[in-house]
Amino acid sequence: MRATGLNVRVSFVNVEDRNVSSFLAGSLVPKTCQPHLYKHAIVNPNLHITLPYDSQQLLRATRNTAAVYLACGVDTSKASVFVQSHVRAHAELMWLLSSATPIGWLNKMIQFKEKSCKAGDENVAVALLTYPVLMASDILLYQVVSPAISDRPRKSIALANYYIILWISSYFHFLQTYEETDFVPVGEDQKQHLELSRELAERVNYLYGGRKWKKLGGRGGSIFKVPEALIPPTGARVMSLTDGLSKMSKSAPSDQSRINLLDSKDVIANKIKRCKTDSLPGLEFDNPERPECNNLLSIYQLMSGKTKEEVVQECQNMNWGTFKVLLTDSLIDHLHPIQVRYEEIMSDSASLDKVLAEGATKAADIADATLNNVYQAMGFLRR
Repeated sequence: MRATGLNVRVSFVNVEDRNVSSFLAGSLVPKTCQPHLYKHAIVNPNLHITLPYDSQQLLRATRNTAAVYLACGVDTSKASVFVQSHVRAHAELMWLLSSATPIGWLNKMIQFKEKSCKAGDENVAVALLTYPVLMASDILLYQVVSPAISDRPRKSIALANYYIILWISSYFHFLQTYEETDFVPVGEDQKQHLELSRELAERVNYLYGGRKWKKLGGRGGSIFKVPEALIPPTGARVMSLTDGLSKMSKSAPSDQSRINLLDSKDVIANKIKRCKTDSLPGLEFDNPERPECNNLLSIYQLMSGKTKEEVVQECQNMNWGTFKVLLTDSLIDHLHPIQVRYEEIMSDSASLDKVLAEGATKAADIADATLNNVYQAMGFLRR
């Protein structure tokens, strides 16, 4: 059996509200997809409803998000795209993992602390506290069976073999198996959520795996592989256009702080023209006194596909006016074909529904196998 990976976007907010933060960084898939080694699954996680929402907006956003995935170049012959709620194993595994999750682990989550303090106890749903467990379920559900030893490549992972597709939400994980380890490319600010997934995998393995599982008729050993973080060296955290010290985020009150994937050419040009810079001469990376300069150069590096050295050579003597034109053009060039393809996909709803249905069927086959192992190891009587 070939290895299988998981690509998880964990938010449901309408695609028009999303930004290019991890379109530029964090969400990576193999450039060639290497179909002889991996299959890929991309899930539209509409169950992550942690804040009050409009039900009609959720329905629209679910379809819009899937369309954007496909518009970004996801090849459905090599990747399964599906809606999270269409594969019930996500919610079932989340509940089982919850029984093994100490409440103290969830109380320590920075995202929960920040959002609950702002909203107040009366306005905070239990889902906001427990959604990291659902994220762990999304990651751990798609366990893999590695290819035979003779089929495994011996070279190490090379980021040059990856290209950036999309992260519409604040969080996006891509789970890829390589040799005996699961790697999850994430941004710097998401390491805590991945660490929870690691701790849960280890805890469930300790409580229910090994000989305990074997006595119940299982194969024994570990129930879950423990995922590892893979943080890209460039662009692991894309910063706001209005504040080089704050992350580019859909939750920022000002739309000026981000580039949305469906922004028009004029809107992109206006945002880059008005983005925060400094008054120092020349452009340079890695100067802590120039966070905006470093951020904008990093975005251009990622969009242009050039090396850091090439960007330095090209831009070090530019003024901001010249560089902003260059950055604007690179963003427009990358987003325009995505926007055109998005409109084409949205105009054929029947084809989109078919892609999602086929993806859910393929994903469920893998997810159900993992879920059955967990049920067995935890001592549940199966029908």
